[in-house]
Amino acid sequence: MYVKEVLVQNQVGLHARPATFFIQKANEFKSAIWVEKEERRVNAKSLLGVLSLGIVGGTNIRITADGNDEEAAVDALVALVESGFAE
Repeated sequence: MYVKEVLVQNQVGLHARPATFFIQKANEFKSAIWVEKEERRVNAKSLLGVLSLGIVGGTNIRITADGNDEEAAVDALVALVESGFAE
C-alpha cells in the first residue's frame, strides 16, 4: 500500500472536467486506488464517487493505491492534481 497527500490547487477543485481527467488517469493502472477527503474514502476510478466528495480548491486529499503499480499510480495522480489539471 502506497499513500500520498496532496493539496488541490486549481480554483474549482475536482468538478466534472478535472474529475474526468483524474479518473481516466486512475484507470491506466491495475492497482486499486482510493481518494480520501477527511474521513470519506471513495474509489478513484469512479466518477460519481470522486464527485461525491465535493473537493474544492485548497482541499487536502489523500491518494492511496494497493497493487503492483501502486507507486506509479499514486505519483501520477499526485502530479496531475499538482498540475492544476492544466486550468
